[in-house]
Amino acid sequence: MSDNPEIGLSINAGGIQTNYHDQGDGEPVLLIHGSGPGVTAWANWRMNLPEIAKNYRVIAPDMLGFGYTERPAGIEYTLDNWVKHLIDFLDALGLEKVHLVGNSFGGALTVHTAIRHPERVNRMVLMGAAGVHFELTDALDFGWGYTPSIENMKKLLDLFAYNRALVTDELAEMRYNASIRPGFQESYAAMFPAPRQRWIEALAADEEALKALPHQALMIHGREDRILPYSNALKFFELIPNAQVHLFSKCGHWTQIEQAARFNQLVSDFFAEA
Repeated sequence: MSDNPEIGLSINAGGIQTNYHDQGDGEPVLLIHGSGPGVTAWANWRMNLPEIAKNYRVIAPDMLGFGYTERPAGIEYTLDNWVKHLIDFLDALGLEKVHLVGNSFGGALTVHTAIRHPERVNRMVLMGAAGVHFELTDALDFGWGYTPSIENMKKLLDLFAYNRALVTDELAEMRYNASIRPGFQESYAAMFPAPRQRWIEALAADEEALKALPHQALMIHGREDRILPYSNALKFFELIPNAQVHLFSKCGHWTQIEQAARFNQLVSDFFAEA
C-alpha cells in the first residue's frame, strides 16, 4: 500500500485501471471531482468522504485523464468517454444504481450520466456545476489554461477560495507538485485547449433533456464563485422538475471545503429523504 493518501484501491473499468476510494456501508454514493490541475478524488473530497461515509457507502474515483487512473495512449478526453468510464466503473463494482455528487466538471458529467442512463442514477447533487450554457469566466479560462508554476498555482487557488486563509503555501506546493507528476499536465492540457468557450458548450446538456429528468436534484453553489457563476445553479433549478437549491454566501468554488460541515449535512439529509 502506498503512503500517499491520494492512492486508494484499483479496479479495471472497461479496460482502464481506475484509482478510487471506498468508505462506509449502506446506499452507494459516488463523488465525481472537478477538473482543476493536479486534482484527484482525494484532494477534492478529503473533507467529505469520512463524514458522509458515516451513513452511506461513499466511492470517489479518479476519472479518466485525472489523478492516478490510467491514461491510455491515444485516448480522447470527450464527454462520451467520460460517461462510458463512469458507467464501466459502476459495472466493475457491480453497482446497479447510485446517488451522484458532481463538483464543477463532475456536475456536468453527473447530469449527462442521468440523461443517458437514468436507471443508474438515484438522486443527484450538483455542486458548483457546469452542464448549462454560461459565458467563460476569466478565472475558468485561467484554470483550464494553467501552465505549471508555483505562482500560477497560488493565483488559481486564490480564485477558487473566498476564504484566502485556505490558500496556504503548503497547499499551493502540494497541488503544484501534483500537477507536474508524469503524464498529469500532458493529459490536462489536452482536455480544454483555447478557445475555451467551446468546451463549456460541449459540456452543456440539452435543456429539453434536463426538463425531462425524473430524478430529485439538489444544487449547491457559493455566491462568490468566480470559476462558475451561481446563476448555473439557478438555471438547473429552473429546468429540472424535481429540484432544490442551496446557495452559500461568503463562499467561492470550494463549497465542499469552505462549508464542509454544512455541505456534508445537506448531502446526507438529501439522500435520506423519502
